[in-house]
Amino acid sequence: MKTMENTPREEIRRIVERQREFFRSGRTLDLEFRRDNLRALESALHKWEGRLADALWQDLHKSYEEAYLTELSIVLGEVKNHIAHLGRWAAPRRVCTPLKMFPSRSKVIQEPLGCSLIIAPWNYPVQLLLNPLVGAISAGCTAVLKPSPYVPRVSRVMEEMIRETFAPEYVAVVQGNREVNTALLEERYDMIFFTGSPSLGRRVMRAASEHLTPVVLELGGKSPCIVDRDADIPMAARRIAWGKSLNAGQTCIAPDYLLVHAGVKERLIEALRKEFEHLLGKNPQEAKHFVRIVSDKAFDRLTGYLKDGNVRIGGTYDREERYIHPTVLDGVEEDSPIMQEEIFGPLFPLLTFNTTDEAIAFVNRREKPLALYYFGEDRGNIGKVLRHTSSGGACINDTIMHIANENLPFGGVGHSGMSSYHGKESFLVFSHQRAVVTTPTWLDLPFRYMPYRFFGMVKRVL
Repeated sequence: MKTMENTPREEIRRIVERQREFFRSGRTLDLEFRRDNLRALESALHKWEGRLADALWQDLHKSYEEAYLTELSIVLGEVKNHIAHLGRWAAPRRVCTPLKMFPSRSKVIQEPLGCSLIIAPWNYPVQLLLNPLVGAISAGCTAVLKPSPYVPRVSRVMEEMIRETFAPEYVAVVQGNREVNTALLEERYDMIFFTGSPSLGRRVMRAASEHLTPVVLELGGKSPCIVDRDADIPMAARRIAWGKSLNAGQTCIAPDYLLVHAGVKERLIEALRKEFEHLLGKNPQEAKHFVRIVSDKAFDRLTGYLKDGNVRIGGTYDREERYIHPTVLDGVEEDSPIMQEEIFGPLFPLLTFNTTDEAIAFVNRREKPLALYYFGEDRGNIGKVLRHTSSGGACINDTIMHIANENLPFGGVGHSGMSSYHGKESFLVFSHQRAVVTTPTWLDLPFRYMPYRFFGMVKRVL
């Protein structure tokens, strides 16, 4: 495949201007227009399923099964949810009006924000570009889509699919590197939706501030996985190994590091060894379901972490294939390089604790993560962990699966992001909730007007 060309700056400006004009035409306000385009996206995903899956295999060595389960099916589920509930979400919502405003009535109406920009990463390039698009379409916005250049085959297929499905004044794809991102962010939008690293998120936020543009930042961080003394170790190992193996750990909500009660450490390591082998075979390099590292740069960064601890599982790699065996590192220091930034790969640093309070304190010394995972049976400890930590989302005795429920909001907090989406939250995040008060003319109570002759009585009522 040819090297992807950058979309010229002039073309970017033209796309944004045309989308702004199209939005002003009022076409997107019609709910049936939105439903029709949601159905069009659904049909396109079915039609292009094979080509998208093939591109994901070529770029990331992502199997068809994993591509469907973690990318296509999630977007299809989101589309179906929006089609089913759009009418209810978009309907004006009556709210109570206090007696002091009699005889007025109050309501909230949902308005689309306008022209949106959606910037997606490479790790789940279909899901993380199209899921926000569902929200934009549902809310009545236009959308400029920017896929990642690190997965050129997927990005090209996505561009072709979008071009076939939507008019460019409504939804369009812009391609290119960070220079293109810079050009995109110089334009004015009514909403920017960014998924990526915290460092790039800061750049997006700074650029958005020039136009006072609202942003959704879906970032990442070091998501802890706490395994307490009373955890079901075989089950915990199975679900943890799966969560770390998925996409070779290149998942924003992958369990990043293990906090294990000292009393069950050795049992857990042995159980993880068995579960990695069960999932991927004796040689994961030959497993069709094990994804490769996205780039040489990322590979070199990850293998550099191997010196930060003692290898208990894995540790082998192949640079030519950008393959790294799922690896557990013991004896890791809290201030070591592997513990300073999101790993985004199949490496698992393991640290121990002696009390649940100690584990909570460890988590709280760090930035708020995108996800937190706790394995244990004691309800008191479960409640304590949830009360005394903060994260974008959490799973108890599981990993990853909170993202699979489109009825749950998905998003970060603090360093891991701001705002949420999925389901109704996606509709709301691309909408403005407009407060409307309607006051009839048949009665005009005098107490609100100067010179406030009835102030004493009004004060008692208020």
